[in-house]
Amino acid sequence: MSCTAKQERMSGPASPAPSRTITGAVPEKGRITIGFSVATDTFIIERWNKDVKVFSGAAQELGGDVIVQLSAGGTREQIAQINYMVNQNIDILVVIAHDTELIAGAVKQVRDAGIPVIAYDRLIMGIPLDAYISFDSREVGRQFGRALGGAVPRGKYLIVNGSVHDTNSFQISAGLHEIIDPLISTGMVQIEREIWLEEWSFDEALEKISGILEETTAFDAIVCGNDAIAQAAIQLLSERRMAGEIVVVGQDAELISCQYIVEGLQLMTVYKPIGKLAVRAAELAMAIAEKRTLPHDMLLDNGSGAQIPSYIEAPIAVFKKNMDVIIRDGFHSYEDIYRNVLF
Repeated sequence: MSCTAKQERMSGPASPAPSRTITGAVPEKGRITIGFSVATDTFIIERWNKDVKVFSGAAQELGGDVIVQLSAGGTREQIAQINYMVNQNIDILVVIAHDTELIAGAVKQVRDAGIPVIAYDRLIMGIPLDAYISFDSREVGRQFGRALGGAVPRGKYLIVNGSVHDTNSFQISAGLHEIIDPLISTGMVQIEREIWLEEWSFDEALEKISGILEETTAFDAIVCGNDAIAQAAIQLLSERRMAGEIVVVGQDAELISCQYIVEGLQLMTVYKPIGKLAVRAAELAMAIAEKRTLPHDMLLDNGSGAQIPSYIEAPIAVFKKNMDVIIRDGFHSYEDIYRNVLF
């Protein structure tokens, strides 16, 4: 489709350039232009910086230019920035959604304008998509459950789930319960409290977990939706001189959490080989924009009535004993991970 045709299919005047813009490259005539929309509330999490950097570099090597937009004000600003990118004549849109349901209307408009859309990491619900690429979130939850079953097969659990606006949170929860529900049914494990957060937020987790620990600290394990939540839990436990006494699990292999693991304050994290995912996403974006097909791993139902071609990578459970997995991949260095450990 020509640039002019794409503009004509979008209703309304071109949106003004948003205040926060990162451009991976100045688009060149005749090259594929990829718009990458990132929800800013998640961008402060360490891993998203890596996703964007690797994706942009891989796309440029494949002959594409990437415009990255950070939406600072939640879903409303993300929609405004998506509209802006469409009017910059992008050939394909890649979206890390702030809210996987509220974003659907804007994404439908983009596809109605003839621009294909890939949901990255978070499956956008209720509308057809050209592709979805992510890690296996249900397996993340299973890995939480297996780690806890090995370390705390009997005891009281506190579960702090991630954002209620992210479908991955529910997949993680389902995978976790798949493993621990048999332990619950026998009475070996008791879920003392299970809560959900509005956002993947350290501050929100700090506030909500603090309120629970003010009532009781009688937990044997705290299941955290990601490492930012785990870090909030460990900070609160440290203030009570209980860090290391209660088992904590999380995901994303953030540097602080890797340090906590080798220090004995966190049991495990789930590592997602982001380089592999981001490169595959760039290849997928270029292929779809050029009307080429890449074999998918599976078809997923997102409630739209259409089966979504999905590309799913496997996560890896990382404990102190296999921390070298992260070091070998160059995700973090040995020196950084073991910085606080005295030999």
